[in-house]
Amino acid sequence: MKKIFLLIAVAIGLAAASAEAQQKPVRYSTQNSYNSISNQPRFGIRAGLNLADWDGETMQSVEDLVDMSAGSVSREMRKGFHVGGYVSIPIGPGFEIEPGLQYSQKGTVLRGKIPMEKADFMNANVTLTNKAEYLDLPVLAKVYVGEGFHIFVGPQVSYLLSNKVAAEAGAFGYKALNQEWDMNSGFRELDVAVSGGLGYRFANGFNISAGYDYGVNPIDSKGNFETYNRVVKASVGFSF
Repeated sequence: MKKIFLLIAVAIGLAAASAEAQQKPVRYSTQNSYNSISNQPRFGIRAGLNLADWDGETMQSVEDLVDMSAGSVSREMRKGFHVGGYVSIPIGPGFEIEPGLQYSQKGTVLRGKIPMEKADFMNANVTLTNKAEYLDLPVLAKVYVGEGFHIFVGPQVSYLLSNKVAAEAGAFGYKALNQEWDMNSGFRELDVAVSGGLGYRFANGFNISAGYDYGVNPIDSKGNFETYNRVVKASVGFSF
């Protein structure tokens, strides 16, 4: 959660800094220019950083392992990116519907090392990374609450394009193992999530946002393990 709030704070800070640099903000009210400049659908592009992880039953077992390992096993969010396009459809003053389509990297990371202080000089370690690649289709309701500031929320359906597990192992700075395996079998092809966040859009079409994808159905195709995708996103975009 700290990473979520940090990304949101960064997004707001960037917006404030840009505003001070005299970038004219977009005003959204019934008595301003919203209707005159935004009464037509606008197409845009967006890209940014992903911090992805799993949550649920399986990850609780992993957390138990981390606790018992006394630091020999650690869990990390997978760093990735997303990129795609969207169309903003005005519905009324200060309110838009925004469907989009984007490629997005998700997954999780586990790291391990030999649990012996005398073996620290070897720098022996193992890293397992789930590399899940999705095609996201969000449909967001966007409400403007100030001069360019907006909040958004809506459903998102994601199609699993590829799912691999990468294993790396080594010691003394050399990699003894560096291999990937396909793991599509057993994983659900369609993932459903609720996406929400906040952002800022300038009059020139440039926009920034920070959001969170909360998976609501297990990624296991049979539902045997209650494990869900969680993704923190920080984005920059441009509306034409």
